[in-house]
Amino acid sequence: MPGYGDSTPVDMVVTAQGRRAFLDHVLRQLGMQRPVLVSPSMSGRFALPFLLAHGDQLAGFVPIAPVGTKDYTAEQYQRVQTPTLILYGDRDTRLAPQALQNLQHLPEHRVAVLAGAGHACYLDKPEDFHQALLGFLRQLK
Repeated sequence: MPGYGDSTPVDMVVTAQGRRAFLDHVLRQLGMQRPVLVSPSMSGRFALPFLLAHGDQLAGFVPIAPVGTKDYTAEQYQRVQTPTLILYGDRDTRLAPQALQNLQHLPEHRVAVLAGAGHACYLDKPEDFHQALLGFLRQLK
């Protein structure tokens, strides 16, 4: 992600508005139309502002214990009509419960919990992760 790790710092990603604009720019440059946005962990700082402002541009949203969920109100989440699969590992006892508590206010959500998986549930249980993800994708319009 820009501005993190060894990547070059990018001024625009300092604010939520800047991160939303950055993600919007990336999706436009890639020619993406109604993509499904998969957002594990730290990418929540980019995905959540985009979802709240442009959720209607997404076919679906898959948050995987993303950071930043507490930065928004229940009312903000309730306005989003994007089909959502809240996905996490049952061994992620720190971030997943907080994310679930906040994201469950999304009206079009369902939850998938991967047994025996931690924070990076897609690495711990890849087959279970892909089954849940593909099941969700098949049900999208």
